[in-house]
Amino acid sequence: QVHLVESGGGLVQPGGSLRLSCAASGSDFSINAMGWYRQAPGKQRELVATIASGGSPGYADSVKGRFTISRDNAKNTVYLQMNSLKVEDTAVYYCAAGGTIVRLTTTGGVDYWGKGTLVTVSS
Repeated sequence: QVHLVESGGGLVQPGGSLRLSCAASGSDFSINAMGWYRQAPGKQRELVATIASGGSPGYADSVKGRFTISRDNAKNTVYLQMNSLKVEDTAVYYCAAGGTIVRLTTTGGVDYWGKGTLVTVSS
């Protein structure tokens, strides 16, 4: 079992930055990919970014060039650096873990979810 805890959300003005963290505890040797999803009010949960163990990161087109996903394997932590934030980035951001990047690209393929952290971009 793996337990994911997100932190770092909050209120920020348009154009500002935030860094989200996802601390993982427990062990599941089938987990090789981590990522971030987000869900805005009234919308479906959507994939934001993914990163595999030692692999290249992947991003949704809507955040490419503005968000950066990274991981610190020694700390069992995944980060999402969000720059140039827009009002439309407002959402609850969820950390996700799964067996492969391909499985992680659909909500049904996610093995573990965090409880989420709220990001509000507003002036």
